This record gives sequence, structure tokens and C-alpha cells, in this order.
Amino acid sequence: MTILYALVARGKTVLAEYTFTSGNFPTITRVLLGKIDDKEGKMSYVYDAHVFHYIVENHIIYMCMCDDMDKRRIPFGFLDDIKGRFKATYGERAQTAIAFAMSEDFGRTMHKQMDFYNGAGADSFSQVNTKLDDVKNIMVQNIEQVLERGEKLDLLVDKTEKLQSQAFQFEQSSKELKIAMFWRRVKMY
Repeated sequence: MTILYALVARGKTVLAEYTFTSGNFPTITRVLLGKIDDKEGKMSYVYDAHVFHYIVENHIIYMCMCDDMDKRRIPFGFLDDIKGRFKATYGERAQTAIAFAMSEDFGRTMHKQMDFYNGAGADSFSQVNTKLDDVKNIMVQNIEQVLERGEKLDLLVDKTEKLQSQAFQFEQSSKELKIAMFWRRVKMY
């Protein structure tokens, strides 16, 4: 999953944008900006092989475009991060700024965050799942080893019982032999 394009807009007025690659994304986003309500919330639009995710808050639209239709957690995590950084940097100035007024400065921030969210470190949920799977596999191996050890212990217990039984029989037969030898010696005298 790759985030390819991001923008921050107020209505149809784009305040800042950054694109990871070339394409007609700005044209498509301008059409989408016209269709987005001012209602606060999160939504996604599918266009060809790309998905446009956006968050609207306080009449400001935070939008990104991805190439994976299945994942929503990372793009919305990226948008929440961008939203927080944008609000912290510009605050209420975003309500009166002219088009592309913040694009140069905030474009660098979006670029840096895109690099982070497109990297392996951004999806901590997947990392935790991978670690859980690793732990689960180790636990299964340990349980299998314990079961094998248990089977070996069962075999050892069986052999011990057999040996004890044979030792008891040996003791009985040796006592009988001792008594028989005693009586044989007594008869010889």
C-alpha cells in the first residue's frame, strides 16, 4: 500500500498539496472536492485503481490517494497525523488563507509523513500481529516438544515398570534357586 498524493483544502480551495508521483491526481481531486460536503467525518472514494480517503474537520478537508483498496487504517492514520500537524502549525489561519499559501512549507511535512507511512514502520498493527504470530509459533513448538517429552516419559515409565516386574521375578526365582540349592546341599551330607 502506497500513499501517492495528499492535500489540505478549505472547500474547493487547495491550501497545500504534495504528490509522490506524476499523474492527473490534482484534476481528479478538484472534482472530488466539489462533491465533498462540509459535514465532519471520514469517507473514501474509489477512482480507477486508486482510492481517495479524506477527513473533514472544521471545514478543512484532509485528503490522500492510495493505490490499495483494501487498507484504510494506514491512510486514515496518515490523515489524522497530517490534520494534527496542520492544525498545530496554522491553526485558524487556514480559514482565511489563499490558495496554495501553505503548499511550500506544509508540502515538505506531507512528503516526510508520506515517506514514514509508506515505510514498514508505520503499520504497527501489522508488526504486532507478526510478533504475535511468531510467539504463537514458538508456543506451538514448545507444546509439541513437551508432548514429545511426555511420550518419552511415558515410555520410560513403562520400561521402568517392566524392569521392576522383571526384577521382582528375578528376586523370586533367585530365592527359589537359593532354597533349592540349600536342600541339595543338605541332601548331600
